[in-house]
Amino acid sequence: MKIVLTVTSPNFNADLDPRFGRGAYLLIIDSETQVWEAHENPGASAPGGAGIKAAQFVGELPAQAVISGDFGPHAFTALQAAGVAVYLYGDSRTLLEAFTRFKAGQLQPVGGATRGDCDHGHHGQEV
Repeated sequence: MKIVLTVTSPNFNADLDPRFGRGAYLLIIDSETQVWEAHENPGASAPGGAGIKAAQFVGELPAQAVISGDFGPHAFTALQAAGVAVYLYGDSRTLLEAFTRFKAGQLQPVGGATRGDCDHGHHGQEV
């Protein structure tokens, strides 16, 4: 199974990045062979639609699962449409920790978006 995790740097010892759409890197790992490769997240510098851009990229890899800290509604819908299972890493801090927990069945799939639709930084405040 190919799994994507959001990480802060392009290496296997990386810390997790809690942001799916804006996370710095998307690291894909084969759960059987542990062969991995890291890609810059195409959503990280997007002016808008970061989650959708990241989800489309994940769908093209292709991956069967993605693990991150949160997923907006558009990203979740795009991942679901691509047939990619969505998981939260919980209290894991590193890629290795989250990957180990995933393989042990300790991470549960998410059934919907984990945050609201606010990709512009205002978070409900009037400007």
